[in-house]
Amino acid sequence: MINPSSSESEPVTVVQPRANTVPALFDSPHSGSTYPEDFDAVVEHQVLRRMEDAFVDELFAAAPDFGATLIAARFPRGYLDPNRSDLDIDPDAFEGWEGPAEPTEKSEVGKGLVWTSLHGLKPLYDRKLSGAEVKARIDTYWRPYHGAVAQAYDDLHAAFGRVYHVDCHSMRAVGNKFDADGVTVRPDFVISDHVGKSCSPAFLELVVEHLRGLDYDVAVNFPMKGAELTYRYADPANGRHALQIEINRRLYMDEAAIQKNENFDMLQADLTGLSKAVCTFAAAQ
Repeated sequence: MINPSSSESEPVTVVQPRANTVPALFDSPHSGSTYPEDFDAVVEHQVLRRMEDAFVDELFAAAPDFGATLIAARFPRGYLDPNRSDLDIDPDAFEGWEGPAEPTEKSEVGKGLVWTSLHGLKPLYDRKLSGAEVKARIDTYWRPYHGAVAQAYDDLHAAFGRVYHVDCHSMRAVGNKFDADGVTVRPDFVISDHVGKSCSPAFLELVVEHLRGLDYDVAVNFPMKGAELTYRYADPANGRHALQIEINRRLYMDEAAIQKNENFDMLQADLTGLSKAVCTFAAAQ
């Protein structure tokens, strides 16, 4: 894991720059592996872990060495997904939900704010979670994570007048029938900017061309277009630029065993180079 600035019992870790600060922010919302005692899932733990973007925080751990801020969730994505809106709730999926709800196609297949199925394929629980349980997860995990991201945005924008945000994820090597790409073998990377809405073309081009220059197969905006953490905070017209990066897990890990493979160090070195390039770019704008 990244070297935390707070206890592993905390819901979010914020690593401050270890060099002169630049207006770059990296976050890893799905790499958390500290499972709350009240998860209460009926799926075995090793299978639950397949929902994690395991080790992604480690892949970008060097970003603070170049002046970036790095944020990582400590809780697992299957328990609560910080890359969803706090309104992405299907009220019918929970017992006695009384709050606001704006369900999307994600929550309708059990992959909304609080997941109820394993990638739409297998139920996580043998009962409906209560509305009170869902609210407690939002208050205890979603709000602190988004609070940390929002604070980093505000601090960097106040200091520099701009922010360049990389939202860091990994993806399954092959999609399934509930994914936009279906059951297909995926590229090495997918870079997303909500189809031109969340960052400048120059920022997108920097990341895409850097990776292609390393001979990776890079797709743009398909099958992923970006989600809440880029959509919510991006405002390119006012200097707030955000993009999402999805890394194919076959590049660095055994998906079934949740273990690093022999290529992990090489990929980490390549992403350290990307982190340096992003920080250099952000400082120069």
